Amino acid sequence: MSSLNDRIGFGLSVISWFCTGLVTGEVSYNGYKLEEFVPQKLSAYVSQYDLHIPEMTVRETLDFSTYCQGVGSRADILLELSGREEEARIIPDPDIDTYMKATSVHRLKKNLQTDYNLKILGLDICADTLVGDAIRRGISGGQKRRLTTGREMLVGPIKAMFMDKITNGLDISTSFQIVTCLQHLAHITDATILISLLQPSPETFHLFDDIILMAEGKILYHGPRESVLEFFESCGFRCPDRKAVISRKDQAQYWFHNELPHSFVSVDMFHEKFKESPFGKKLEEDLSQVYYKSESKKSSVSFAVFSLSRWELFKACMSRELLLAKRNYFLYLFKTIQLIIIATMTMTLFLRTGMEVDVFHANYFMGSLFYTLVILIVDGISEIPMSLERLAVFYKQKEMCLYPAWAYVIPATILKVPLSLVESLVWTSLTYYVIGFSPELWRWVSFEKAFVYFCIESSVDHCAETLKIDQFMCFQLEVLQYGSSYYLVASLSHNVRLSSNNMIVYFKLIHWKKILFTNTTIGREILKSRGLNFDEYFFWISLGALFGLALVFNFAFALALSFLKPPGSSPAMISHGKFSGIQRSKGSCDDEHVEDVDMNAHPNTSQMILPFQPITMVFQDLQYSIDTPLEMRRRECGLAHKLQLLDDVTGTLRPGVLTALMGVSGAGKTTLLDVLAGRKTSGCFKGEIKVNGYPKIQETFVRVSGYCEQTDIHSPHITIEESLFFSAWLRLAPQINSKTKADCVNHVLKTIELDGIKESLVGIPGVSGLSTEQRKRLTIGVELVANPSIIFMDEPTTGLDARAAAIVMRAVKNVADTGRTIVCTIHQPSIDIFESFDELILLKTGGRIIYSGPLGNHSSRVIEYFEGIPGVPQIRNNYNPATWMLEVTSASTEAELGLDFSQIYEDSLLYENNKELVRQLSTSGGAARDLHFTTRFSQNGWGQFKSCLWKQHLSYWRTPSYNLMRILNTIAASFLFGLLFWNKGKEINNQQDLFNILGSLYASFIFLGSMNCSSALPYAASERTVMYREQSAGMYSPLAYAFAQVTIEIPYLLIQAALYVIITYPMIGFYASAYKIFWNFYGIFCSMMSFSYLGLLLVALSPNVTVASTLFSAFYTTYSLFAGFVIPQPQIPKWWIWLYYLSPTSWTLEGLLTSQYGDIDKEIMVFIENKTIASFLEEYFGFHHDHLAVVAVALIVFPVVLASLFAFFVGRLNFQQR
Repeated sequence: MSSLNDRIGFGLSVISWFCTGLVTGEVSYNGYKLEEFVPQKLSAYVSQYDLHIPEMTVRETLDFSTYCQGVGSRADILLELSGREEEARIIPDPDIDTYMKATSVHRLKKNLQTDYNLKILGLDICADTLVGDAIRRGISGGQKRRLTTGREMLVGPIKAMFMDKITNGLDISTSFQIVTCLQHLAHITDATILISLLQPSPETFHLFDDIILMAEGKILYHGPRESVLEFFESCGFRCPDRKAVISRKDQAQYWFHNELPHSFVSVDMFHEKFKESPFGKKLEEDLSQVYYKSESKKSSVSFAVFSLSRWELFKACMSRELLLAKRNYFLYLFKTIQLIIIATMTMTLFLRTGMEVDVFHANYFMGSLFYTLVILIVDGISEIPMSLERLAVFYKQKEMCLYPAWAYVIPATILKVPLSLVESLVWTSLTYYVIGFSPELWRWVSFEKAFVYFCIESSVDHCAETLKIDQFMCFQLEVLQYGSSYYLVASLSHNVRLSSNNMIVYFKLIHWKKILFTNTTIGREILKSRGLNFDEYFFWISLGALFGLALVFNFAFALALSFLKPPGSSPAMISHGKFSGIQRSKGSCDDEHVEDVDMNAHPNTSQMILPFQPITMVFQDLQYSIDTPLEMRRRECGLAHKLQLLDDVTGTLRPGVLTALMGVSGAGKTTLLDVLAGRKTSGCFKGEIKVNGYPKIQETFVRVSGYCEQTDIHSPHITIEESLFFSAWLRLAPQINSKTKADCVNHVLKTIELDGIKESLVGIPGVSGLSTEQRKRLTIGVELVANPSIIFMDEPTTGLDARAAAIVMRAVKNVADTGRTIVCTIHQPSIDIFESFDELILLKTGGRIIYSGPLGNHSSRVIEYFEGIPGVPQIRNNYNPATWMLEVTSASTEAELGLDFSQIYEDSLLYENNKELVRQLSTSGGAARDLHFTTRFSQNGWGQFKSCLWKQHLSYWRTPSYNLMRILNTIAASFLFGLLFWNKGKEINNQQDLFNILGSLYASFIFLGSMNCSSALPYAASERTVMYREQSAGMYSPLAYAFAQVTIEIPYLLIQAALYVIITYPMIGFYASAYKIFWNFYGIFCSMMSFSYLGLLLVALSPNVTVASTLFSAFYTTYSLFAGFVIPQPQIPKWWIWLYYLSPTSWTLEGLLTSQYGDIDKEIMVFIENKTIASFLEEYFGFHHDHLAVVAVALIVFPVVLASLFAFFVGRLNFQQR
């Protein structure tokens, strides 16, 4: 088992990628080159990113991975081993024998391998808890890290393991336990393990057999762990006592050749010394030896891509899809209820008792059929975000060769069949006969078939958003039915022709036999006027085409997932100024000078003299509990309905005192911080918290507090420097001038060592921008720049190497020395970092305190307290006190000694002293004063709005996937509509020509608007998560954020509307009048605003994008139904007319059509009689030209109302579960 050590960003992850075949190069396994076998089945790589499906529990996640990875060659090994034991008459250990047999059998309902690894990883206490994500409450960050390790490594038959920072977020005891198990795995099973760790404790470090030390991509040492000190002593450096071998050290300080002057040893010099050392020569000798394939068994490598048969892979993925469907039952139930409501609206809108069998009312029947297609098209919209969220997990599991793309696609499609059948039965049963379609049973069955097939085809479109947009375009073209010319154009697109054929089938079902003077039936005359008069065998062609298109979409989806790679990560870029400085330093400065610059470039944080009010926090008898997860109650009968996370926690946090909050993973450290900082949004809280002797008021407390959360949440499209400036502008006192704020930002940038990449975009985790440790430092910087009086830091050193952790903690210590109150949760502190704290609060599982008090010099007070407990072993010389403390207070030690450390603490003198201190600090006497501010926020409303608008402007400008794409789609759609209706604007000779223009206007604004709304959902949802953090920090009011978001949309919408009018207006040939051009622009612009603001509102009302998409489909169908296109206003029953006036689409359609033709007195043929265009608009549609002023006001009122509702709900609703 080897340890890979280096500064972050200089080769840790790259070498792991290399060994697992993710990077090209020459690598061999037992003599086999990478292209000669399947390396993913022999080796596995654990990245530093935790990618899991949040709706699955920990046990289900491991079970799925265990099942898909199979048992490998365990059964063959067990058979051979049993034979040899029988020949040698050896009686195997019963426990080991049972374990080997259990783990060699595949398809067990309860997998022993999963249970075993849950115990090893310490995940048995949360085995039935959902994984969760940033919005949904789930397991902690440390538990997710362990779950990643277990899912990708321990549960499968992997023999070569490459692990990147697997102990991030874990306490020392848990890290030691996991690495110990891996060491046993390597020694007992001859597995090859390479692990890169950040800040490993000395005890964990000594578990490794070999050490690989790298710097700047070069190997400085590769050899036995026992010889690493010997090598560095040969270079002139000696490790002092109470200093970890892997900690960062200054060369000059540890140069031990006193008789010789210190000379800086560069990376290249270390590399050359290693090559000349016996270790380097041994490595070269090992590499020069050829390993022949014949020397190892062929079963040692895998030649099969997947571990299971096709049928077993299908069953595994199908079971997971059923489980996820069960977990998302609310979505499907909501969709069904929504469909019932819309079907009820539709059937009462098109009542058969209100329609005659004539040419005039035929349009309403066709409108109902068209609206059926609308329902079908939008049915799959809600599936898109849910599928996109799971793609990251799919790509990771595809990389591990767990299953092929088709095994992911087919179960998802099959699951849509019963759902589509239910939806089709609901719709047809409620609407078919009530509307008045042909009563023959076989026609109803035919209608049902068409509905089911089209519903399945529509649901298949969840596979890719681009495919959905393509079909969405095709749907919009269906309204543009104007004879044979349309059919010729539509024949170029198979989707459009297919949709048209379905409309043909629906029109054929209207079996009107009344003969007109043209000697044809009314039904055929109507179909002929729409260019849809095809023979009835087209019905079967349409069904076949629907089924074929579903197969094509599935096949295309599977191919795309199989051959297209996921988005690659792009690292942060160094700033131009920093790069220029480095370039200038080359050749002009020696390495020693560069090192000195790096060491002295960071001024002491104590030099920051911004004013602040010292804070003393007292908390007494804190209790916090949540509802016990249902799965946990099912598995453990008699379990209480409430799960206690904090139990009678009492303590103090004082100015100038740096307090460490420690405990095993799951002890309640983050929970305690959340409670003290006022960040909990759910659960039951009891107890008393006082600030400076007064009861804590959250609204004022956030003004003086900072919280570095465990999860690094930042806006991805702004830079590091801009993130800090945004925090400084909104959180520093208004009397501090801009120059001082800028100096503060620059100082913090240097303190957290991000000044070199300050111009880099933050990016999306795992995809682009900053690395994990850079994000952690940015999180700290965002809070430090706010100059808080009290700072809560949740694992500030997680994800940092020893050097970066030392820098951060030195900065934190200096901040505490200025008189600020700081409390940090910390997992794996080195001796130096641990002893930089002044006091310690130690928690055990269940949220009970087992120590609260000072550390003392060299941790003497802590050591004295625990060594005074009978049975606790004494600490060894030079042993890390933090490691020893967690070891002797672990649950296993408690059980072994028969002790309850929390009860011992409550019976101690230390506890009584702490209670007395709490009593003294709970009074408001002395110099302490209550927190009071004249305003709730640091900046006034205008200042908040300007800052939020500045940030939104930068984010919008740097998000081409959102803004550039919708502008390009607008241009493409404009040209398409212009070509389809080339010069049709003035060629109005009958009602059909007017209907065609009406269809073009309707399709234009409904498509552009819905495109804006759907594209706004994921962007607004991602920014809302950041807004939750910033709002909790008291940076701005929800109104400032909302109005900034609303305002920044306007210029982009103006561009879209202008492009549409410039392209389509002359191409369609509308009337060349400034008044009419302005009205066309105004109507389109207001419509786009309404839809865009509707998208923002839906995000504010929904817990996630999936629910928001489902709500959007409801609004879209309602807007389409009551737009005045499917059924005109005079024909809408009085019980639904209010919805017509509440739909912005109806006012948009009236404004666009009336402004263009409401004053035209040209006579046209309308239903076998002559009428002027203006009178026809008034009688048929209810559009009056003299009402345009009212329409103009209504068009602007809708976006204003929607924007106001967004501003109201985004501040009132918080869907975070913390």
